Amino acid sequence: MKTNIVNSGISLGIFIFLGACSTKNDSFLSRNSHALSTKYNILYNGQIGLDKGVTAINLNDQDNFWKRLPIEKMQFNEDLVGDKKAKSPDFDLAETKATKAIQKHSMNIDGTERNFQTDEAYLLLGKARYYDQRYIPALDAFNYILYKYPKSSRIYEAKIWREKTNMRLGNDALVVNNMERLLEGDKLKKQIRSDANALLSEAYLNLEEKDSAVIKLVLAEKFSRNNKQKARYRFILAQLYEDLNSPEKALESYESIIAMNRKSERKYVIQAQAKKAQLFDFKTGDTLLFVETFNKLLKDRENRPFLDVLNHQFGLFYDKQNNDAKAKEYYNASLKSTKGDEYLVASNYRNIANRYFRDAKYPMAAKYYDSTLTKLKDKTREFIHLTKVRKDLDDVILNEAVAVRNDSIINVLSMSTTDRVAYFEKHIAKLKIEDDKKRVLLEKQLQIQKNIENNNRATNGDDAIAVQGMAKPNIAMLPPSMNVGNQQSSLFYFYNPSIVSFGKIAFKKNWGARTIGINWRTTAGSNSQIASAAGSDDTSIVEIETKEEEMNPAYSTGFYINQLPTDPIEKDSINKERNFAYYQLGIIYKEKFKEYNLASDKLEKLLRQNPEEKLILPTLYNLYKIYQITDSSRAIEVKQAITSQFPDSRYAKIISNTKVEEAKDSPEGLYDQTYALYSDEKFEEVLAKTDVLITQFAGDEIVSKFELLRANAIGKAQGLAAYKKAVQYVADNYPNTEEGKQAIEIITTQIPALENMNFSTGESNNWKILYKVSNFEDSKLKLIESKVKKFMENENIQHLAYRFENYKSGERFLIIQGAQSEAYATSVSATLKENKNYKIEETPIILSNENYKVIQIKKNLDAFEALKKQ
Repeated sequence: MKTNIVNSGISLGIFIFLGACSTKNDSFLSRNSHALSTKYNILYNGQIGLDKGVTAINLNDQDNFWKRLPIEKMQFNEDLVGDKKAKSPDFDLAETKATKAIQKHSMNIDGTERNFQTDEAYLLLGKARYYDQRYIPALDAFNYILYKYPKSSRIYEAKIWREKTNMRLGNDALVVNNMERLLEGDKLKKQIRSDANALLSEAYLNLEEKDSAVIKLVLAEKFSRNNKQKARYRFILAQLYEDLNSPEKALESYESIIAMNRKSERKYVIQAQAKKAQLFDFKTGDTLLFVETFNKLLKDRENRPFLDVLNHQFGLFYDKQNNDAKAKEYYNASLKSTKGDEYLVASNYRNIANRYFRDAKYPMAAKYYDSTLTKLKDKTREFIHLTKVRKDLDDVILNEAVAVRNDSIINVLSMSTTDRVAYFEKHIAKLKIEDDKKRVLLEKQLQIQKNIENNNRATNGDDAIAVQGMAKPNIAMLPPSMNVGNQQSSLFYFYNPSIVSFGKIAFKKNWGARTIGINWRTTAGSNSQIASAAGSDDTSIVEIETKEEEMNPAYSTGFYINQLPTDPIEKDSINKERNFAYYQLGIIYKEKFKEYNLASDKLEKLLRQNPEEKLILPTLYNLYKIYQITDSSRAIEVKQAITSQFPDSRYAKIISNTKVEEAKDSPEGLYDQTYALYSDEKFEEVLAKTDVLITQFAGDEIVSKFELLRANAIGKAQGLAAYKKAVQYVADNYPNTEEGKQAIEIITTQIPALENMNFSTGESNNWKILYKVSNFEDSKLKLIESKVKKFMENENIQHLAYRFENYKSGERFLIIQGAQSEAYATSVSATLKENKNYKIEETPIILSNENYKVIQIKKNLDAFEALKKQ
């Protein structure tokens, strides 16, 4: 009995014990089940989505090696946030999976998380939001890990990600404090220590503390176990050393990247080579080794994706060696192998443009500057600078063309008649050679086209006898002298008379004058004709040359000689235009391009060309300013010439340090005084004063301002026709100044609108009564004024007013204005004429405000009065 009882107790105890063990095992199994499901199913798929999204960002994010690289490779577009940014499906998947793992598999029992994968889920959630540029929600996820899972194995990584997010939110000072505190610990793994120092370095860079950033980045590179990271950190360190003016340390960092070779991404190695080349000392460095190194790099198959960078750098090397041909060759090679680096393309175009500019090939330089501007971003300093250079280059091209053309004309005019003929014969000989080359190319092209057509016929089985017509030749292959640009629409050879005449001349050169007939090659006259082709028949050659001249006037010396000017006034005009172009070029090179050698060369040539007297003094003064920079001994000589030849001039006072009253005697001060006269409607005084000042300041930039002010005064005093002529003068003579461009704008837009203004016969509610009086009849004017004033005091129902206004030179209007109808204006004028209290004898002119504007603009009062009489 006792034994049974004891056995039963033991069985019960075992049962209770086994039950307890079973409960614990079930709980343990449940936790492991949730953890394994979280790790190998949900988080696994979420991590795949995150990795896929990060890879897509990496592929789309190209490093800009023209600027300092950011330490974190991925850079986000801060403008595309919130609703503006399209949601990434990959990061959306990662966030969805992380949320599912937290919601379905979290085991928070008695305030303790039993699923050890939940912190991983929160970390994935934070990363997905971070890469999706939703920083506040990302910060919540990272903070939750630090709050709920302080003993997590990923706690340090979570802290780093939190500070990354803080830095994106602009809290750089907070990042520095938190990361410094983290790095005080001694249990950090090397990669964690590397990441923390890298983040700290980037925060210091944001705070503009480059020295501290360098120290931390050195530690980040030291502790990193990732070779790609090490190469990037070394490259950024080299860039920072350059910013801190430590080229030796920068060179050392670049060489360390090159030494990594395949351990580094290839782009860092190539860019390190390029940066190392930029630090090369071209005076003392081994140029042969440099050339050998870059030739090897260009031949290496691994470097094919980077040929644009290598060729550009090789071009820079030859550019600095002043090897123009080689520099252009490699710049063009870089352009042909470009891989989408817009600024590299712009740099190639810009450097080629600079080479052409130095060689004084300004039209080509302008074209390359145009190409450069298409590749640069608007509103950058370089874009603004090159835009200004390009605009100034238009002035250079225009003036250089004038100088070259007029120099050539003056040179030919100075020759004797015999020399002129020889000069043009030499030109014609060159022209014929060029035309013959074009003809040969054209014939080859026509033959090729003919062969293609014959082959097509054979292929299509066309055995019928067809007329072998000619296809349209390439017009670009024709000689320029044939001038067939407007005949490109002709589809058939014989429809183009220029090509036909060209063919006739070529035929006669080869075969002589042949009669039309059967077997023309074997006719009786063939011997002399063949001799003609061989050059033995002089008579035939003369005839052919005469025919050539008839067909193409450009082969005749008379064609050119007859175009030369013979009128002395025209010759003088050409000389003046040439001299002014030289002066303009000298000023542009000096002021806008700082090309002092080019500037002094142009100005010195100008002085040797017997310029007008008004150009001599400003030319000497500008030479003096240039030689102060380039040649002090020459500056002294020019100074002595100015002070001895022009002792009383403003320039002599300036260079002698004599005090000049700026407000009165300076060009700007005199302009202000003259403009004040214009504002006071003293137009005759303005015309008289500007006439003197334009001569006095000839060659100064301010002359164009005086000219435009003078044109405006002419318009006010003499009317639209005279105004148009005066403004056209400004546009023609000062096209490159702001005033000249303003004049062109006036001619193209304002003057046509003014010319279209005509007298109106429509209704108006604003009428004027005019009394025209000579400026010299002051007593008469005062008498009329006194009577009008008296009328307004006694009978001014509509509150009229009066004023004086200039009309033409020597004529003024006394204007009564404010009448609301023609009838009332007529009544007032009748009262003033007939009432015994006023008795104004002068006949007034009654007109609407609109017609008054036309009269004042066109100065055509006579036409208005004639129209009224009709």
